[in-house]
Amino acid sequence: MGSPQDVLSDTTKLASSTMLLQVLFRLLTFGLNAFTLRYVSKETIGIVNVRLTLLYTTVVFLAREAFRRACLSHSAQQSWRHTIHLTWLAVPLGIGWAGILGWIWLRVLEVPDREEIPHYGTGVLAFGVSAVLELMAEPFWVLAQAHLFVRLKVIAESLAVILRCSVTVLLVLVWPHWGLLIFSFTQVLYTSLLTLCYVLYFAQFLGSTEAEKKSFPLRSMKDFLPQYSASQDFVDWKQAWLAWSFFKQSFLKQILTEGERYVMTFLSVLSFGDQGVYDIVNNLGSLVARFIFLPIEESFYVYFSKVLERGKTVRNQRKEEISSASEVLESLLKLVSLIGLIIVAFGYAYSQLALDVYGGEMLSSGSGPVLLRCYCVYVLLLAVNGVTECFTFASMSKEDVDRYNYVMLGLSLTFLCLSYYMTLWLGSVGFILANCFNMGLRIGHSLLYISRYYRGSPYRPLTGLLPSPAVIGALCVSAAVTAYSEKFLCCDSGWSYRLAHVLVGFVCLAVTLAALVLSENKLIHFIRSHFLPKSLQKKA
Repeated sequence: MGSPQDVLSDTTKLASSTMLLQVLFRLLTFGLNAFTLRYVSKETIGIVNVRLTLLYTTVVFLAREAFRRACLSHSAQQSWRHTIHLTWLAVPLGIGWAGILGWIWLRVLEVPDREEIPHYGTGVLAFGVSAVLELMAEPFWVLAQAHLFVRLKVIAESLAVILRCSVTVLLVLVWPHWGLLIFSFTQVLYTSLLTLCYVLYFAQFLGSTEAEKKSFPLRSMKDFLPQYSASQDFVDWKQAWLAWSFFKQSFLKQILTEGERYVMTFLSVLSFGDQGVYDIVNNLGSLVARFIFLPIEESFYVYFSKVLERGKTVRNQRKEEISSASEVLESLLKLVSLIGLIIVAFGYAYSQLALDVYGGEMLSSGSGPVLLRCYCVYVLLLAVNGVTECFTFASMSKEDVDRYNYVMLGLSLTFLCLSYYMTLWLGSVGFILANCFNMGLRIGHSLLYISRYYRGSPYRPLTGLLPSPAVIGALCVSAAVTAYSEKFLCCDSGWSYRLAHVLVGFVCLAVTLAALVLSENKLIHFIRSHFLPKSLQKKA
């Protein structure tokens, strides 16, 4: 492993590239949803984006999440042969989950009317198969992520998403009556191309001069296949038990992550049409969370895992590494909390306008704007939770992970109960409020862990959660001015008034960003040093 600064440089490069990738993903799906809203019924969108996508994400998450976390944890004695064996276990596990959950989706859950939404069974089969196809790329993904192959992830996922979106638009235009068949075909196409890209990349990379220069541990494609040996165990049992701990945790985390979809799917608290509208608003509200916060969480989990020795206290870590980790954690908390606060401050005044532009009156009337405003608060909590949990999970010992499983169990049960009753009471807004409550509890647990972890040391990374007074003042003024602007300029007036409302928002945002640049010097230096390309760093 290189020095902490080398790892940090590679990690921030990975995070920056992944953010750009997620921007592309979200813009494409953003446009795709806006397009399909005009050609496909909201019931079909509800089935695809809630019911079938939940099947796919559940199979993939339960089959691979635990192995990913265990295999990416830093260990001086890590054997890549054992790691590859462990990652291949995700495939049979995925086949098992796909079979069990596919049967539940077909035989236990409410099946949509065949006349209104045909080919539901084909959709379940296709989304289950696509999950297994993606799991076959897992050994390649883990090796690529561990060695910070930025270009591979960007190219593979970009090509797969662009192809899926292009084919979907084409089929919806030509054969819109195919309905679920279109989305089933493009889902299988997406995961097939994604897996193929990883396989072809490593087929070209292994044995090359670049591989030798990087001292890559594998020499040929055969090394990616399981190899039995009588002289050693098939897997590293310490790593396997860590994966088992993460598996128990991942099952609970999946309930927390996709809880509202499980409630909608299993308890039928919303119709398929209402599920479609909720999912569209949810996707719109989660744009920033997906293309900024998620890449930061995934990339810096790798960073903290490489820099910190799992289970060791601050005193037992190397001074250079713990100092670097503390500075990075503080800067990340400052970065994501400021982005989240900006979203909260401006989200209130621009939610209705955003929904009206995106989906018309179907989204901007009724509970849509209230739902999006509540989601802005949830985005702030998502931002803080992502960073605090990626540090927590990277530094926890196996025993700590096991204990946290009980916490997750309590949170999962609480969330499911809250989601059900609050949805009956408040409709789809209840989902967001239940999410906010549980996310707040998760943040509280992580903050308590981090505080105890750094107790007795000179490091105080949690101060990153406190913005400067100048930024807080600018945010408060901006929220008040834009709310006043919305009342008089938007959204029942003409487009000239709406543009004036947008202009007011731009001015307020510029003032807020100016206050941020002038008062948050440490954060600006962190962004310039690690997130900007070198050519821009020199100019800055």
